[in-house]
Amino acid sequence: MPAEKYLEFEKPIVEIKKKIGELKALSAEGKINADAEIKTLEAKMEVLKQDIYKNLSSWQTVQIMRHLGRPKMLDFVGLMCTDFQELHGDRQFKDDKAMVGGMARIDGIPVMLIGLQKGKDTKENLLRNFGMAQPEGYRKALRLMKTAEKFNLPIITFIDTSGAYPGLEGEERGVAEAIARNLHEMARIKVPIIVCVIGEGGSGGALGVGVGDRILMLKYATYSVISFEGAATILWKDSTKAAEAARALKPTANDLLQIKVIDEIVEEPMEGAHRDYETTAANLKAAILKNLKELMEMPADKLLDDRYNKFRNMGFFTRGNS
Repeated sequence: MPAEKYLEFEKPIVEIKKKIGELKALSAEGKINADAEIKTLEAKMEVLKQDIYKNLSSWQTVQIMRHLGRPKMLDFVGLMCTDFQELHGDRQFKDDKAMVGGMARIDGIPVMLIGLQKGKDTKENLLRNFGMAQPEGYRKALRLMKTAEKFNLPIITFIDTSGAYPGLEGEERGVAEAIARNLHEMARIKVPIIVCVIGEGGSGGALGVGVGDRILMLKYATYSVISFEGAATILWKDSTKAAEAARALKPTANDLLQIKVIDEIVEEPMEGAHRDYETTAANLKAAILKNLKELMEMPADKLLDDRYNKFRNMGFFTRGNS
């Protein structure tokens, strides 16, 4: 797990932690007995944590989601699954390392895993194209979904991307068509699909693997139609107003649960998934298994009808005065 790095709004907590550490060091050396003061500071820190993390702004949630140490798709696969066998290529152009997929078992149940993989450092991000898939990535994802349907394997997808790669080559190879085709086909695939938003859910790049029977979202993940800096640039010609854009876009799990874009919020440790991979993975695994067992009992016709109605009923509409 990466070394601890703290965000700007977490600095008051860091200061108390530093004082506690200093007192413990002095106590260990036998210079003072600071047990009472340490307990007081620990209680104060706990109250401060509760106050900060229960009242996060949208932008603070974005900052937690963007923490460099946040677990990625393959971290969750390693902690939740066994017998993972990665599959490569779209059978048309080449393999896209931003889109990862393969067969595995979760609690003994065979499944197909598909998702977007970011890197944790510059070298890995260059390999994974910063988690931004090309057309061949979405075509690989669809190939694996069709394979899962053929062998009656439930599908679990993982969303963590700022969006599809917006380069010229992707446009030439038909990235819009590839994403649109995935939306169309995922609506009709006759096996259960569980979508997990584990980090950044950005635009059509996320939706290309985002149609499912259940949409689960980690507590500090985000899901929006555009990056916050991009929205700020369009709306106010000023990317530094990203925090305002985040507030307006309502991208947090709590926001999206209210308008039925997602079905369930998966809890993270109070300070974020990057502080405790194992607990976060255990929570996500439990949520996946609970929903998977329900969906696997449904006939295919009901599965498809419910999936269609789910997306038809998302959000709400208001009529303005004209």
